[in-house]
Amino acid sequence: MATAIYTLISLTALLCTFLLLRAYLRSRYRLLLWSGVCFAGLTLNNVLLVLDKIVLPTVDLSTWRTAVALAAMAVLLYGMIWDTE
Repeated sequence: MATAIYTLISLTALLCTFLLLRAYLRSRYRLLLWSGVCFAGLTLNNVLLVLDKIVLPTVDLSTWRTAVALAAMAVLLYGMIWDTE
């Protein structure tokens, strides 16, 4: 059951990434770009979660997951503070 949930979470983040970046390409509104890049990082974070909990349960990837999530949020924070219109 956990595998299905983790996989669905990863696919949802990937879909959000795709939709945000597609909307950016149409409108060129930069906040959509930063949000899309953030969700790309969150997608990577969720893929690392699947690897950590399901595929490689003996390997601790929590540091990598946290670093990726922090970088993704930092990108969004940068975009919201310094690149708003």
